[in-house]
Order: sequence, then structure tokens, then C-alpha cells
Amino acid sequence: MLVHPWDAPLDEAEWRAVLDRHPFGVLTSVGLVDGWPVSVPTQFAVAAPDQVLLHLARPNPFWRALQADDRVLLTVATDWAYIPSNWKVAPGEDPRMGIPTTYYAAVVLAARAQVIDDPADKAEVLRSQLAAVQPDVQVADPVEHGRTLDGIRGLRLAVDHVRAKLKYGGNADDAHRAVVAAHLAGRDGPGDAAALAHLRRRHPYE
Repeated sequence: MLVHPWDAPLDEAEWRAVLDRHPFGVLTSVGLVDGWPVSVPTQFAVAAPDQVLLHLARPNPFWRALQADDRVLLTVATDWAYIPSNWKVAPGEDPRMGIPTTYYAAVVLAARAQVIDDPADKAEVLRSQLAAVQPDVQVADPVEHGRTLDGIRGLRLAVDHVRAKLKYGGNADDAHRAVVAAHLAGRDGPGDAAALAHLRRRHPYE
């Protein structure tokens, strides 16, 4: 992922906040299955600054990929909003000459994956995930599900490095950002409010 200086996180807390708000991503293997990498959409829990926990079904082909190589990428891409070409135009400019783009936040964790098969340890993975996604809901402890635990395997990702990008008009001037912001405020797309909040926070304009 290319990260221009103007799209880089302001600090570590900024990209961690993205993961906290969006604990669902795509896990991709470096190891191959039948000559191809494997990608799995999955929920996850950040268990420590450099550790992520998750689980997958036992029949998942991802386990075969890990046998070849334990390196993985966990990618979260969110808060996206398409910016049409005629939005990228300041007053007095030709709207036909605007250049469209997409605003988005993305975090890519490069990690080593450790398989967790011990039932007690798998139960702890599930507890961590449940605490992250539904902390106020009463649930049976995972060990009470008995043999159901046999149907999953846990994964502990030891994060080696992180690349993060928050692309919200950092290469534009205040005049163009203000026009885009006004359009975002008037549109009710799924990511518009989040994109507008990122733009205003990262690049305050008059």
C-alpha cells in the first residue's frame, strides 16, 4: 500500500482508533494453497499493542496456507467515500477538469500467526473476542459449549509492523477541501459522515 506523507497517520493512536472502531478485516496468507494465497474475512480482537486474536473454522483452507508460511496480513479498509470529479473543483474552475478520488482509512498489520488448538486457550480467544464486540451481553462461557470448540482453531497474530493510511484530501488546499466537505455534508452515503469527520479532524480549514 502506497502511503504519501500527507496520508500518513498523525500518530499511532490514530490508526489504532480505526481498528478499535472496525474490528473486522481480511486475513491474507503468504503461504499458498493450490498455487494461490488465501483470504478470509474475519472478526478479530486486539489483545495487546502487538497482538491480535481470532478464530476460524477447522475446515478452513487457511490452515493449509499457514503450514507453508506463517506470515500473514490483516487488512482493515473503512470509512470510505467516493468523491466525484465535479466535487474536486473550487469556485471558478472548470468542473469537467476535476479529478475523482476515494477517501478511506486503511490499516495493514503484517504478522506471524501462531495456531491455537488447546481447548482452554481457544476458549480464552473467544472470551477476548466476545468482550470486544459485545461487552454488555451476558453469554455462556465458551467452555460450556463443550465439543463445539473442536470445530474451530484459534490464531494469535504477533504483529511485526504496520502500514496505515488515512486518505482525506491531504494533498488538496483549503478551498478544495471546503468544497468537498460541503458536498459530503449534503450527501447521505454510508461512509460520508465518517469521511467528513476525518477530513475536518486531520485538515482543519476556514
